Amino acid sequence: MAYIEMFILTAVNIYFYLIIASVLMSWIPSIKESRFGQFITSLTDPYLDIFRKFIPPLGMIDISPIIAIYALLLASRGIQVLFGML
Repeated sequence: MAYIEMFILTAVNIYFYLIIASVLMSWIPSIKESRFGQFITSLTDPYLDIFRKFIPPLGMIDISPIIAIYALLLASRGIQVLFGML
């Protein structure tokens, strides 16, 4: 069971860093338009779009990644609690 928990938490952790990379790349459009940037965007945008539906950008600032990261961290903690019960 510990291996499954570790695998899931590692995947969540990697996705966390992909979201951070996507946010940082949004500040430099030339990186986001690169092949690497498009790959990262294709991985993170489906998840971020869920939060963008409910939280519209405030002018030029999009705060949906902050809420998305918080939800991801809550899910990570929930996984730890769930596997702690088993």
